Amino acid sequence: MLIMHIGIRINISENRRLFTPLPRSSYKWKTLYKTRTSIERLNGRLDEFFGFEKHYIRGLKKMKLRWGLSFIVMLSMALGRIKEKRLDKMRSMVSVA
Repeated sequence: MLIMHIGIRINISENRRLFTPLPRSSYKWKTLYKTRTSIERLNGRLDEFFGFEKHYIRGLKKMKLRWGLSFIVMLSMALGRIKEKRLDKMRSMVSVA
């Protein structure tokens, strides 16, 4: 007896959230998803600590400047904590001293 499985083929462009180009169980998917979560944490820091959630800046040039200054501050704080050998506080934006 021959059993055939009949399935429905749905184009990826129908629903990219449900039908992803990479299988969700693959190693590459998990690696990419970890990257996404780290970017979301970074976006949260920008929104919360640097006021990007409620901003009153008009113009892409001014926004890029503020974005760049925010990253300089974050990297400077991390570098200072690394030099002080306080690796546990490297990502903290709360206490400077």
